[in-house]
Amino acid sequence: MLATSEIIQAAAQSRRMTELWARWRKVPLYRETAGRPHPALRDLPIITKREMRAGFPGNFLPEPLSLEDLVSRQMVELEYTSGTSAERLPVIMPMGWWNEQEARALRLNPFIARVLAAHPGARRATLTPPACNGLTCPAVWASPAERTIGTTLYLNLARIPFTLDPADQQRMADEILAWQPQFLDLDPVHGAWFAQFCEQKGIRFPSLQFILCSYEFVSHTHRRILQRVFGVPVFNLYGSTETGHLLMENEAGLMKPSYDTAYLEVEAPDASGIGALLVTTLSNDYMPLLRYRIGDLAQRHEGAYGTDYLVHGRSRDALTAPDGRRITTWQIDQCLSGIEGIIHYQVRQTDGDQFDLRFIPATAGPDAAAQATLAARLQKLLGVPVKITAVPLLLPEASGKFRLTHRTLT
Repeated sequence: MLATSEIIQAAAQSRRMTELWARWRKVPLYRETAGRPHPALRDLPIITKREMRAGFPGNFLPEPLSLEDLVSRQMVELEYTSGTSAERLPVIMPMGWWNEQEARALRLNPFIARVLAAHPGARRATLTPPACNGLTCPAVWASPAERTIGTTLYLNLARIPFTLDPADQQRMADEILAWQPQFLDLDPVHGAWFAQFCEQKGIRFPSLQFILCSYEFVSHTHRRILQRVFGVPVFNLYGSTETGHLLMENEAGLMKPSYDTAYLEVEAPDASGIGALLVTTLSNDYMPLLRYRIGDLAQRHEGAYGTDYLVHGRSRDALTAPDGRRITTWQIDQCLSGIEGIIHYQVRQTDGDQFDLRFIPATAGPDAAAQATLAARLQKLLGVPVKITAVPLLLPEASGKFRLTHRTLT
């Protein structure tokens, strides 16, 4: 059941989509399918990154619009996705669009909205993987001034956090203390490793009000150490470069949709309601996406608190149990709930229905009882025993992102 405020937002969203049809019909990519007066959205074909790349930018910009002219007149900027693969995707953004849609998403969380109202120029410190293309990463040292853009200080120059020199982690901690940010904006894997360093050194950041986790799936293991070390709320922010931020976690732990940014569908849900997430964007007029398969699995819930979504992780990272059931990253991660002593992990499925969990231990690591509990939970979920092994590090993909679950079947 939708809350009253969401009924109003959903109605406004429907009106907005009706108004946008005239503009969408002029986009070359949709000219044939959306060219009719107003077909039902569900009747339009689904697009992927392949359609977005083909003929870019002419597939999105109708004549006489020119990307070069729009950039030269500072009407748009051209960005690239970091991606979960080595292939990066160009994205046309109206000037100021990124900050505007992010601000809308953040204010879906009442706690964050109050903090931002109290600190109009709220400072953030960002710890994410640097942009990588599979061959190189910008790891040349730059001063804090060179890494500060507006109210954001960018901290990290390393692709693999587990190989960071303690001196570099101390440098990041010193910069945060000097910057005095109201919040941290973290890749959860990088953030968890940094949190362990701060815990060992007894470092706290008095100015912090909350932590945002984005860029990757937020595991129980990541969230637990971030909350314990920094002592502030940790919230999940979900979206992508090409779509903007779609879902924001509220204080109740529910992921709430940003109605002004996108219309969301769950494609072909299974018996549990889990399906592929489709996104129709509503606020980027230069590169609108209609029924874009973003690559993640999700569930839609209607409850006493309105509509929320549960993101299950990447479609390609779903595992297959011996009995044929699809096992999502979120379902695997539930087995880690309450398990102490793990910083990061990956469950890998190989030929012959073989599963193994490799984990990076925290300082003490999980004790025998915790490992036994974890093994029992995984076996119950997957239907077969799972080998559990401690390792010193886990490598990211070429994009710099990590995968909690990974199928390597041939």
